[in-house]
Amino acid sequence: MEGQTAPTRGSSLKRKLDPGFQNQNNHQKVLVIGDHMSKDVLSSTKPCSNHWDYEVFLSFRGADTRKNFTDHLYFALVRTGIRTFCDDYELPRGENISKELINGIHRSRISLVIFSKDYASSSWCLDELVQILHCKRTMNHIFIPIFYHVNPSDMRKQAGTFAETFTRLDERFQEDMERVQRWRAAFTETADCSGFDLQSDANGYEASFIGKIVEQVLYKLNPIRLNVVRHPVGIDFHVEELKNLLQLGTSTTTELLIMGMYGMGGIGKTTLAKAVYNHICDGFEGSSCLLNVREVSEQSNGLIQLQEQLLFDILKVKILLIGNVDKGISLIKQRLHRKRVLVVLDDVDRLDQIYALARNGEWLFGPGSRVIITTRDEHLLVKLGVNYSYKVENMNHSDSLELFSWHAFNTPHPEENFREISIAAVDYVGGLPLGLKVLGSDLRGRSIIKWKTTLEKFRKSPNAQIQKILGISFESLDHTTREVFLDIACFFTGANIEYVLKILEECGFFPDIAINILVQRSLVKIDYPNLRMHDLIGDMGREIVRQESRHPGKRSRLWSHEDVLKVLKNHTGSEVLEGLSLKPPIHDQDQVISLESKAFANMKNLRLLQIKDRTTINVPNRSWNLRNFLRASLYVFRSLVKLGLSNSHFLEDDFPINFGDLSSLQDLDLSVNNFRDLPHSICHLPKLARLNLAESRSIRSISTLPANLRILFAFGCESLERISISESRLDALVLANCYKLVDIQGFENLGFTIAVSLEGCFKQEEDIDFVKSLLELQRRRPVRWSCIVKRKRK
Repeated sequence: MEGQTAPTRGSSLKRKLDPGFQNQNNHQKVLVIGDHMSKDVLSSTKPCSNHWDYEVFLSFRGADTRKNFTDHLYFALVRTGIRTFCDDYELPRGENISKELINGIHRSRISLVIFSKDYASSSWCLDELVQILHCKRTMNHIFIPIFYHVNPSDMRKQAGTFAETFTRLDERFQEDMERVQRWRAAFTETADCSGFDLQSDANGYEASFIGKIVEQVLYKLNPIRLNVVRHPVGIDFHVEELKNLLQLGTSTTTELLIMGMYGMGGIGKTTLAKAVYNHICDGFEGSSCLLNVREVSEQSNGLIQLQEQLLFDILKVKILLIGNVDKGISLIKQRLHRKRVLVVLDDVDRLDQIYALARNGEWLFGPGSRVIITTRDEHLLVKLGVNYSYKVENMNHSDSLELFSWHAFNTPHPEENFREISIAAVDYVGGLPLGLKVLGSDLRGRSIIKWKTTLEKFRKSPNAQIQKILGISFESLDHTTREVFLDIACFFTGANIEYVLKILEECGFFPDIAINILVQRSLVKIDYPNLRMHDLIGDMGREIVRQESRHPGKRSRLWSHEDVLKVLKNHTGSEVLEGLSLKPPIHDQDQVISLESKAFANMKNLRLLQIKDRTTINVPNRSWNLRNFLRASLYVFRSLVKLGLSNSHFLEDDFPINFGDLSSLQDLDLSVNNFRDLPHSICHLPKLARLNLAESRSIRSISTLPANLRILFAFGCESLERISISESRLDALVLANCYKLVDIQGFENLGFTIAVSLEGCFKQEEDIDFVKSLLELQRRRPVRWSCIVKRKRK
């Protein structure tokens, strides 16, 4: 704003203000851009924040518009209740921009700059413009140019009447050409900003023109906020973290920045994205939050609908007949490539969705824009090359209990007599906000007895709403990765990852690739060396298998003790069955189970079999003969990769001669059994890599091992005296607590990287020459072992 006479030092400007304005006496340092570029001005204003003394600052050339257009616009704003800063004092040309006007800009949310034909003839106005654009870049200040009887193209090029004006400025400020260059740059930048043109927007009708301006100002001041959640527990911390990553109000504000948020379904990505959107949307020229991109894009013309919504949200103009996605991309780029916008793309699962809405070789939005993408797939963000990736983790226990309590009791804490069972419910859900909300709402108003039955029901059959949300991630997987996921959910949660990789590789999968994808989709977590899976995700995987058929024998995997017993006793297994785990619950350890050899007769594609604990088979009185059982069943076990027969107290005669015909078997668990010598048929297993003989206290010698064995567990074999490993290629040998061990034949032939544990072995080490040879070998070769000699504890 400029005028004719300068106020004296310390005097205040006469301002047009709405009646509700109250002056504040706080202080801040304000950078002055003009003749005082390097000076800090201490002024009596509020600190820069999201709270402003004024909502609109009017900048104009008094001689052109003060008594007509500007006056009408000012009163239209005030009548609408908008607090407006408008200088009505006339200051002489050539004076430096007033400190109080600078403060007025800093204390206002929006600057409306009215460009008229003589606007550039005032150095005061030009300094004001430079200051406003500086605040736009660094403080999220909103700048709306109004082209009043001027052509934006002439401003960009400093052509027409502006050419003459800037020629005079060059002559007038010959000794301060840097200042003139700032003015020129400001004019060019302004012409590229979205604003209002009297001719194109209102065909010269000023009343209609003013109405549109006021409407836009109101929208900027009161943008539509998104509904987030009723109980935003634990959100504020993450919102602040994300705002810091978005670098608002920093030197990088002019750069376009892309941030991705990823995590499992139901973890709260959308909620967090909407909360961040609400916090920062009013700092942009336009904003759009496109929810459920994956779901909408699958509909007919879904991507076109999303493109139309994006344009309408930002331009506030209904775009009709886009026609096709490519046309929509061109239109978005044409209309938005100079706008500083905020765009949220929620639940994206394919790159083509992002290409249609935000990027086609290059990002479609202007400098300073921010794009937030939520997805379940971390790798998608890697391929996209986002600036920052933010993983949304499970809620901590305290926040989980509070969120659950809000939904279960409508209070932040559980009722005292429900506290213990509430903690159990929260532990089951494991910090997943969706699960806490659904389970809490389902339990609300019920008795403790109903709580217990409902929780049990949840564990056996996951809630349909939770299942649907989590199942989306599963549906996006390819066939092989789905198979690996289901194997982990049913059999390998908590297992050693190297062990699982070997088993699944032998099954014909590519487990390293598949598990990497599952980690990226937040379906599996590696807590090295073990594989972990969220309880609800594991429940979801097992429910997928249950839904394969009403009849357990026609499902691909069986892990439920009740289902396994039903199938084996009724001989209802089928070719569909690929994996089976027979393990009784802890409270049924004394249960005796009788199996017949034909129980497995139809399971021709069985590749995983686990039979654990002595009570899972009928051992008493030798009424169940493993030899006969295996002899009759081996022909259907040719694809078996893992076999668990632990704690069954078998003897070596129980193993048939053709046990070695299990040509795919890679892992064999024979721990806690009663054979005295390793059954010879086991040594003929061609692919066996892992053998567990732990706690087989009757075994006395191991003379031969399978040719491809890599890992041997024989700890706790108290009767073991001799073992021959002369022809083996072991990577790990565990013989801890083998108290009678006196000889390991072929020890000197072991590889350089073997890991050996002999803790607790040997009775009198000073009398055994073998111990001396081991010590000598340890000195000569880099064999790794733990506690090579240690007396048995009395």
